[in-house]
Amino acid sequence: MGRRKIEIKRIENKSSRQVTFSKRRNGLIDKARQLSILCESSVAVVVVSASGKLYESSSGDDISKIIDRYEIQHAEELKALELAEKIQNYLPLKELLETVQSKLEEPNVDNVSVDSLISLEEQLETALSVSRARKAELMMEYVKSLKEKEMLLREENQVLASQMGKNTLLATEDGRGMFPESSSGNKIPETLPLLK
Repeated sequence: MGRRKIEIKRIENKSSRQVTFSKRRNGLIDKARQLSILCESSVAVVVVSASGKLYESSSGDDISKIIDRYEIQHAEELKALELAEKIQNYLPLKELLETVQSKLEEPNVDNVSVDSLISLEEQLETALSVSRARKAELMMEYVKSLKEKEMLLREENQVLASQMGKNTLLATEDGRGMFPESSSGNKIPETLPLLK
C-alpha cells in the first residue's frame, strides 16, 4: 500500500504544522545538496519559518557568493527590462529628432515648457543609451568573430608548420636537402640559403 496524497493547504494544527515544516525543510535542503553533487552546480536554499527564524544552506559555493552572483545577474536583467519599458513609451528615434527640431526652431522656442524639454532630454538619453548598448553588442560580436578567425588561422598555421617540418625531415634524410640536383647534374645555386 502506497502513501496517500495529502491536499496542499495550510495545516491547522500548530504542532503538526511545525513537524511538517521541519521534515519538509530538511528534505528540501537534502534535495538541494543532491542536485549540487549530481550536476556540479552551486545551490543555495533560504527558508524563513512562520515564526521568522531563518534557515539557510548552500552546496558548491559559499551562500554569499551565490547571492552576489544572483544580485549581479538580477540587476542586469532589471536594467535591461527597465530600458525596454522606457523604449516602448518613447517615440522612434527619427520622430524624436523631428520633434526636438520642431520645438527648438526660433518661432516656437518661447512656447516650450521646461517639462517638455526635460521629457525630450530623457527620451534622447534613453535613445542614446540604447544606441550605445547596440553598438557595444555589435562590437563584442565582431571581436568574438575575429578571435574565432585568429584561432582557426593559428590551427592552420600549426598544421602547415608540422607539414613543413615533415617535408624538411624527409628531404634531409635523403641527404639531398630540399632542392635536389637538376637532371643535368648541376646543383642549384646557393642563392637561396633561407629556403633550405
